[in-house]
Amino acid sequence: MFRDRRDAGERLARVLEGQNKPHPLVLALPRGGVPVAERVAGALGVPLDIVVVRKIPVPGSPETAIGATTAEGPPLFDGRALNLLGLSEERLADTVEAEQAEARRRVRAYRGGAPELDVAERDVFVVDDGLATGMSARAALTALREQDPASLVLAVPVGAPSAVRALADVCDQVVCLETPSDFGAVSLWYEEFPQVSDEEVLALLGRAGPDEGRAP
Repeated sequence: MFRDRRDAGERLARVLEGQNKPHPLVLALPRGGVPVAERVAGALGVPLDIVVVRKIPVPGSPETAIGATTAEGPPLFDGRALNLLGLSEERLADTVEAEQAEARRRVRAYRGGAPELDVAERDVFVVDDGLATGMSARAALTALREQDPASLVLAVPVGAPSAVRALADVCDQVVCLETPSDFGAVSLWYEEFPQVSDEEVLALLGRAGPDEGRAP
């Protein structure tokens, strides 16, 4: 059990400090991953930036994700779930377009006019507050892999064992502090798990500051 996302980030940082990567960079999945990643980046003294991913919901069930996409895509889907629900990627095209538009809005809101940090030949730590299905993390990792990082590590405080195992094929390492067999949901493993606002994301990114290497 973690006290809150900051506590989780501090505990995650203690594990990641032993990685000894030559050119590290921390990327957070907004919104919930930012408070965790801010503590990781601060402890390691490395740059902090974001990688925005949006879940693709099942029609009529906005809380149930059937896929995920970055701002520019292409989207990733859970093929097995599509078949079980009798859905097609074509039927979800409008939903994908809407989620990509929201991802682009968040990129503009969080980064402003600053360019994204170049991940080529960097040792990238992708940080979130937890893994449930792992679809968002998979979309982020797949997009980042195409940018030729030197290494790609997914780091989370807690995750469903099946999600942790499944993501091993899209990154070099998954660092997960807790993989409870009775996982249930990410929120169950935090004493405090409030929604993270855009304002908090901006404040945390700003707190990282130029001294820690954020893009100006």
